[in-house]
Amino acid sequence: MAWPLRNAAFSPGLPAKSVPGTSSSPILEIVDVTLQYKTPVSVVTATLGVTVRVRRGERTMLLGPSGCGKSTLLKAVGGFIRPVAGHILVRGQPVVRPGPDRMMVFQEFDQLLPWKTVKQNILFPLQISGQLTSSEAEERALAYIEKVNLTKFRDAYPHTLSGGMKQRVAIARALAMEPEILLMDEPFAALDALTRRRMQEELLELWDQIRCTMIFVTHSIEEAILVGSRTVVLSPHPGRVRAELNCRQFGFHNQDSPEFSDLRHRINAMLFGGRGREGTATNA
Repeated sequence: MAWPLRNAAFSPGLPAKSVPGTSSSPILEIVDVTLQYKTPVSVVTATLGVTVRVRRGERTMLLGPSGCGKSTLLKAVGGFIRPVAGHILVRGQPVVRPGPDRMMVFQEFDQLLPWKTVKQNILFPLQISGQLTSSEAEERALAYIEKVNLTKFRDAYPHTLSGGMKQRVAIARALAMEPEILLMDEPFAALDALTRRRMQEELLELWDQIRCTMIFVTHSIEEAILVGSRTVVLSPHPGRVRAELNCRQFGFHNQDSPEFSDLRHRINAMLFGGRGREGTATNA
């Protein structure tokens, strides 16, 4: 059974055990963070007093209804938004701007440069960063193209690729920078169900090879349990932490188990109070 780490709605159980390959000390600390953004008519508070600590090698899922500040929080970790209160630390240092230690994968298929091939898209940030020689950058790009099974398509242009293949390129491009933290903003939400399932499986296989620290935004309860080693459940707007749940024992091999179903129902109750459509955290 998956036990809550911190839960305002249910009694806490046993603390989470470490995921193999993770460190006990946090690589990322989000401490009492409040985020706001302006609209033409008002200032919107996206998150309020959010505290989350992520250990190296964890797969942390941010789950909550639309408008709860999940993507805004991810952008703040990426350095694109400054908190109005609280602070965000990576390896003990304040996040004040974007950097190559935090690479982001977006939901949109058009995040690739359309005039560049698969290899050129992956090479581009490596070349701009200046961290590698030309030959080293080429070698690394080809290695990550192979990791996402696109070697045969390395000279193809984005318009010739399927949605799933484009997302593989985006993931390879981010991972080729070998960041401290991979940020994923609903990367599979626009895919059909079968492709989404395959991409989830491939992401877990890839993670098993490199054991990167990952923060993944999702609306899907099932995806949060299957892909994450830990799920942070956020309340409706403004987003607050409702619970942190250990999901490390779940996967595709036991998603039909009573324990998986129990956790899904618990999360559904946190989000909807027992009401609403189970499986996707959206506002009615």
